[in-house]
Amino acid sequence: MNSKKLKILLALFAINSVSLYLYFSSHPDQPRHNQTPAYHYSNNLPLSVKPWPILPSYLPWSQNPNVPFRSCEAYFGNGFTHRVDLLKPISETNRKLGDGGGAGWFRCFYSETLRSSICEGGSIRMVPGRILMSKGGEKLESVIGRGEDEELPNFEAGAFEIKVNDRSRNGKRLVDEKFLNNYVQEGAIDRHTMRGLVDSIRLADATEFTCSKWIEEPTLLVTRYEYANVFHTVTDWYSAYVASRVTGLPNRPHLVFVDGHCETQLEEMWRALFSSLNYAKNFSGPVCFRHAILSPLGYETALFGGLTENINCHGASAHDLWQNPDDRKTARLSEFGEMIRAAFGLPLDRHHIPKPVSGHNILFVRREDYLAHPRHGGKVQTRLSNEQVVFDSVKNWASKHLDCKLNIINGLFAHMPMKEQVRAIQDASVIIGAHGAGLTHIVSATPGTVILEIISSEYRRPHFELIAGWKGLEYHPIYLGGSYADPPVVLDKLKSILRSFGC
Repeated sequence: MNSKKLKILLALFAINSVSLYLYFSSHPDQPRHNQTPAYHYSNNLPLSVKPWPILPSYLPWSQNPNVPFRSCEAYFGNGFTHRVDLLKPISETNRKLGDGGGAGWFRCFYSETLRSSICEGGSIRMVPGRILMSKGGEKLESVIGRGEDEELPNFEAGAFEIKVNDRSRNGKRLVDEKFLNNYVQEGAIDRHTMRGLVDSIRLADATEFTCSKWIEEPTLLVTRYEYANVFHTVTDWYSAYVASRVTGLPNRPHLVFVDGHCETQLEEMWRALFSSLNYAKNFSGPVCFRHAILSPLGYETALFGGLTENINCHGASAHDLWQNPDDRKTARLSEFGEMIRAAFGLPLDRHHIPKPVSGHNILFVRREDYLAHPRHGGKVQTRLSNEQVVFDSVKNWASKHLDCKLNIINGLFAHMPMKEQVRAIQDASVIIGAHGAGLTHIVSATPGTVILEIISSEYRRPHFELIAGWKGLEYHPIYLGGSYADPPVVLDKLKSILRSFGC
């Protein structure tokens, strides 16, 4: 009997070993990326630093100078292939000899496809008193009526400084106008805050480089514009995630908002994705970063660029792309969606996320009134004038459906915690909604989810059709003559979709 048990245990051990080998062999470069030469991370992680989760759709982010121009990897992955060193790191030999110890460094990675740069540096000092903007992080109710110009940063010279050991360079600019025009282009943005930040950087002699606080772990510096809008915030989340991966961070970075916006519900996601969150003006004095990364504006991502540029990419599984690379396919948005779910501790499965066994969830994403920001009146624009009637029709029909059990989920996202919003997206077999920012959550949808968008004549924009395509999700639109949807038309489309599920 003992011999039989031993054989069973050995067989189970062998099966588990093979499974582990197959899994990790398909994740050959996680999380090793582009090593930062001037900063040596400790193997003993501080308790405040979050590790990267293992993501089923992860593919390597290592630098590859051969990424084709305007390929899917160039749009959604690491197309930041042109490296510009503005201050080179001190060599290890010189550091050991005591020559230049602690001196700063700075470099940028430029994407010709996105016309955007990810920059990073070491021994960087931020002087909050030289950044003109509101404090940021306040409760919304306390700043009603505050103007947007007060919240966007204006950088005085020396708002950011980099430590140098050559006293003759003290106070000099890090970059000139030519560099900014080549690598941090304004584009169509009236006030490019990241360009302003880079332009403010001055070189500082070691004798003047004093800090009230040092942050030892990598830190992302982020400036936001439409911070209360889910679509635009998702572009900021994605940009911050890409910047973290391109610069090869071994763990999730800390985050500092270099803007003066107040708190919103969306901060729950920022805090989940990254190791910590702070506002630049909340520091009491000059703060120094051992390693800072400048996240590009969300406007410079493919998520936003695709609204005006034809980005011919289609979603595919990471497994398929690892075996058969294809410049017209991508798994990057699936990887990012998994990152969002993992940040909240929601389950990930390499092959299949099972839908609820109690039936198919049909998530109806609603548009509802809520106070979004200090200049908002609390009323949202109507995109579907009879939304409640359509919802009630779907709910009544589903309650009488006999072939399959259908659960109609009332997606009142404006009043749901962010984790529950993401969970509702993950559990949905079908996601219905009028065109609106809340549908951007489909970036976290799992394979096999079907999107049904109801589009009024006034808001015919491709946001969600594009995201669905880039994730490889089935997408169906219903185009309206105005803002009124005929409930039987919606039900007919829903019935057609459910037939593909065997219902």
